[in-house]
Amino acid sequence: MNAPLLALFLTLALGMPALAAERSPEQIASEHDPIEGFNRKIFWFNDKVDVWMLEPVARAWDFVAPQRVQTSLSNFFRNLRFPIDTMNDLLQLKPVDAGRDVARFAVNTTVGVLGFFDPATGWGFPASEEDFGQTLACWGVPSGPYLMLPLLGPSNPRDAAGIAVDYVFAVTPFFVDQFILLGATVAQTVNERSLILQEVRDLREASLDYYTAVRNAYVQRRRVLVEERDADVPDTREDLYYPELEAQ
Repeated sequence: MNAPLLALFLTLALGMPALAAERSPEQIASEHDPIEGFNRKIFWFNDKVDVWMLEPVARAWDFVAPQRVQTSLSNFFRNLRFPIDTMNDLLQLKPVDAGRDVARFAVNTTVGVLGFFDPATGWGFPASEEDFGQTLACWGVPSGPYLMLPLLGPSNPRDAAGIAVDYVFAVTPFFVDQFILLGATVAQTVNERSLILQEVRDLREASLDYYTAVRNAYVQRRRVLVEERDADVPDTREDLYYPELEAQ
């Protein structure tokens, strides 16, 4: 399930530690931003939606909902990603990881009460984070230039193309009414935003250029996720888009 602006907030929450890392030519390539003017306009729109709509609702939810409730709700939605993670692990030729996804889903859906709790992690079945954008990278498809999507947040052509495929992999859209899915998406987005209120505030205040900080966090986090694949899988060739980097 892809929630509006969720990619942006997960980027901020999980990508910030990588901001200080030394950048390689491959990172510089993937951070290439030839349509920065357009991206900044979309980013401005997304940020206003957050500041004026999403953040106030998330603050209200954070005020009334205990941390355990927020975590349990996050666990529930994370458990629903099981088909997406499993299918992408199989497409990346990682059957062991796919088997672990199945075991994790079975444990958390039963013992974990429909996924609201996460006993599977303690039992040796940690969560994976796979999507079709990573699968395309595994197949050697370059990321292309940085791209800011309305409401969906930071992306690139490769990851944007993967969104539609992951939507199919999710399965639930074919069995659940769209009105219910929309409500679930809103609930997921508000809950995830409430979990990182302080992180987003800190980044806004600490950044000389908030747009650049978000872009770099996204690019470096995606690079980390892609490079976690097996070593025998060919690397993504960013220089297909940026051949001038071959000389570096």
